[in-house]
Amino acid sequence: MNALPQASLFLGIIPALFIMFISLKGYEGYYKDKTMFITFIAGIIMGFIAAFVQSFFINLVVISTVLLAVFNQLFKTVILNIGRFQKKKETTIYGLSLGLGFGSSFTPFMIIAVSSLISNDIYVLSIIALGSLGIIFFQGATGAYIGYGVYSGNLAKKLIISVLIELPLSLMIGLMLFYTSLSIRIQVIFATIAIIYGIIIFWYVSKKVIPMIKNTKEK
Repeated sequence: MNALPQASLFLGIIPALFIMFISLKGYEGYYKDKTMFITFIAGIIMGFIAAFVQSFFINLVVISTVLLAVFNQLFKTVILNIGRFQKKKETTIYGLSLGLGFGSSFTPFMIIAVSSLISNDIYVLSIIALGSLGIIFFQGATGAYIGYGVYSGNLAKKLIISVLIELPLSLMIGLMLFYTSLSIRIQVIFATIAIIYGIIIFWYVSKKVIPMIKNTKEK
């Protein structure tokens, strides 16, 4: 029995925790460790739910692309928009942890989904796992972005933008999952684009959005 799908959960969680640890440098005092842990775990759970919903539409690339983008951002919004998080600076940080946990769930989902369609091709599964890093970066970024929207009172705009910018990534992931017969070279190209796209969005949010909580007074 191939152990890769079973071990894939750690392939998502470990890099997500590492990214979170690096990203939080300089933000000590802006969050509570317990709440960070809870939002990270909540993200993992919600990510699995979102991935499960998507699995019913895996053969419908266009529908799956739109549903995935909408569901992902709505799930995060529901959690971050509860009363205790509204108008709070730390909601931006909790959005980051929620999003990273959320993104980490898609690594095992993608690997297990693809391994059920092909004969556990180690090269394809490794490429899928690599491409999922882009999802982790992206979901962490949009989680923080939506969290900042909850804090700043501009949630609707942040939510719509998050959905729109996820569409290209969702399309690439949908193509990787559905067209598993694509050549290794094309799969690598998709995975590389997904990683670069996720890192760019994450860089923007971590450098341009999250630092703004240091420059504003609590509302």
